[in-house]
Amino acid sequence: MKSYLDAILQREQALYLEAILPPRDELLAEMEDYSAAHDIPSSDPEVALFLAITAQAINAKRALEIGTAIGYGAITLARAMGEGGLVTTIDPSEERLRVAREFTRRAGVESRVEFVQATALDALPQLGGPFDLAYIDAVKEEYCDYLDLIAPRMRRGGVILADNVLWKGQVATGRLHSPDQRASTEALTEFNRRFTSHPELRGLILPFGDGLAYGIKL
Repeated sequence: MKSYLDAILQREQALYLEAILPPRDELLAEMEDYSAAHDIPSSDPEVALFLAITAQAINAKRALEIGTAIGYGAITLARAMGEGGLVTTIDPSEERLRVAREFTRRAGVESRVEFVQATALDALPQLGGPFDLAYIDAVKEEYCDYLDLIAPRMRRGGVILADNVLWKGQVATGRLHSPDQRASTEALTEFNRRFTSHPELRGLILPFGDGLAYGIKL
């Protein structure tokens, strides 16, 4: 989730793109409000819409999400994949998973979401594949490790997406918002380099949301 509207775009562009986003249903709007009120990171609406479009475009039926938060991404993917689809979503927080399960129940997609309470680095080696789509939105310092574990578990033609890869503008400029942002900014800089040169992927960085990495498994 970007911290402010024009984090990586010119303000006029950001305002325009936000204005033409299609409206979300009441549940997703409530979830956005919940994330803001409780300071829980969640996918930006435009990123969620892109996830849904991608899932439908590649006819995804098995998706992997790193970082459940309150379930916004999982619900988006489950809805987009429809009946027969399954989202495996990983998060170590018992409280966040409790909230996510309730939102998922209310969305009517609980049978299409598998919750795994664990750190992603512990859970990923235990998962089989292949996955059609993977979405990374968790600990920024671990993005490179996630990539190493996810890439072999993707089907050929499957898509890997990673959120926040421009990190509120800090990756491109190197100007930190605060000293505690150094480790995450450096980690994402390295992740972007590895993602766009990965031998098993063809990928690029898209400048919307807070920066989105998009790559296809070769």
